[in-house]
Amino acid sequence: MSYEDFRDNYLLDYPLAPPEELPKKPLSDYIVACILSLAVAFGGFITGWDTGTISGIVAQEDFIQRFGERRSNGSHHLSNARTGIIVSLFNIGCAVGGIVLSRVGDKFGRKKGLMVVIVIYIVGVIVQISTQKAWYQYFIGRVVSGLGVGGIAVLCPMLISEISPKHLRGTCISFYQLMITAGIFLGYCTNYGTKDYNNSVQWRVPLGLSFAWALIMIVILFFVPESPRFLCEINDPEKAKRSIAKIHNVSVKDPSVQTEVDLIMSGVESEKLAGSASWRELLSTRTKVRQRVIMGIMILMLQQLTGDNYFFYYGTIVFRSVGLNDSFQTSIVFGVVNFFSTFFALYTVDNVGRRLMLLWAGAAMTACLIIYSSVGVTRLWPHGEGNGSSKGAGNCMIVFTSFYIFCYAMSWAPIPWVLVAESYPIRVKSKCMAVSAASNWIWGFLISFFTPFITSSINFYYGYVFVGCLVFSWFYVFFFIPETKGLSLEEIQTLWDEGVAPWKSAKWVRPSKRTYDYDLEKFQKDENPWYKAFN
Repeated sequence: MSYEDFRDNYLLDYPLAPPEELPKKPLSDYIVACILSLAVAFGGFITGWDTGTISGIVAQEDFIQRFGERRSNGSHHLSNARTGIIVSLFNIGCAVGGIVLSRVGDKFGRKKGLMVVIVIYIVGVIVQISTQKAWYQYFIGRVVSGLGVGGIAVLCPMLISEISPKHLRGTCISFYQLMITAGIFLGYCTNYGTKDYNNSVQWRVPLGLSFAWALIMIVILFFVPESPRFLCEINDPEKAKRSIAKIHNVSVKDPSVQTEVDLIMSGVESEKLAGSASWRELLSTRTKVRQRVIMGIMILMLQQLTGDNYFFYYGTIVFRSVGLNDSFQTSIVFGVVNFFSTFFALYTVDNVGRRLMLLWAGAAMTACLIIYSSVGVTRLWPHGEGNGSSKGAGNCMIVFTSFYIFCYAMSWAPIPWVLVAESYPIRVKSKCMAVSAASNWIWGFLISFFTPFITSSINFYYGYVFVGCLVFSWFYVFFFIPETKGLSLEEIQTLWDEGVAPWKSAKWVRPSKRTYDYDLEKFQKDENPWYKAFN
């Protein structure tokens, strides 16, 4: 028997190459999947709304009168400690909620898990709204709300990553960040609209709207299908077929539906062979999970250390020191820049790539912060702090802050969440994402708590701290973050299994695109024992 006969007659049963990937469809065929992803991403609006409103709430007069400390002259003020606690302890609630409540998504499904954490968020909002003068009650309500937001931050990107097409996954997960920026922007606008009231309307209206957004999210979830990967994990392929059919807007009997279910079930079964997932598995080097957990912890920590929340949490307070008569207006400007810049991310994340955007934008953000800090230190107060500020220097700082936010919004804001949502095996995905998100929230707590103290002590020198962090983040991305643009979740697993160097990952050829050439001489000598059996 010749080699050619053997190859044609027998290698069909023993393929050396993986099956071809499903062909891409026209973009119009993915409209339903994108709409569903955008609907799930509305959970990010809730997170952004809190970020946008709390920066103004702590500056509202009625809030300060109720929850501030009395001075000797009878006026009230919020001390740095109390401001830091009210703003930042929310992040600790988020960290705990992300780790504890994300397990609900593994047990009952991503949809039901999201509904549970949103109800918890609503409870926290009710506690805050009902507060009269006890600042610690308001603080407790924020912690409870934080538990819910922490669960949302894990489950929303997770569900989106599992229902979105692979070549649009980065864009779809970026919808989550787009919704965050929309929440921040509208939160700023609401603060501006209520600031002229002289009663609790100033801060209770933003909180009441938080309640409304949460109810809307629950209604939206009734129209979203469950994750097909979760359904395959609980061994319910029929429901998985219906879910995939709804996502891709095709019939359940469409051949592509069965093909996708088979691919998912194959991956799920191979993971189940390793046994049930435990927290100890997050330390496994054999499956490369530990490396990815460290990557997730670091990238979300560095996202906070870019300095974004220095502006978002304390924007109205920071820019009062620049000499603005109405810093609420400046916050709205930043909210507009943040929101519309995120639309660029919807294109760049899947076309330019994750690594390149983090590297280029990180370099630009570093330059912006150097200029911002240097102008603030050397030019803002020509006659000393408290003796008037330079309008030109203040305008310069605002311009470079806006450009910083533009670069951040299309890179470091969405991409870390994209990387975390797509990098982990499904059997440990919720645990890994929860730990990574906890890193983000804990560093958010540290920055938001200590910022009032630090800025009171060193003012705009604080910007140089974030400059150093951005320089470190650039080198970390270059040496440790692989490019995952255009890869399926299963192909990303292969990328990590093969140990591809991150700086070479952009040129990595995924299995479905590899060519397999058969070397006849090597085959005859030592590659396949079948050859001798037929000759």
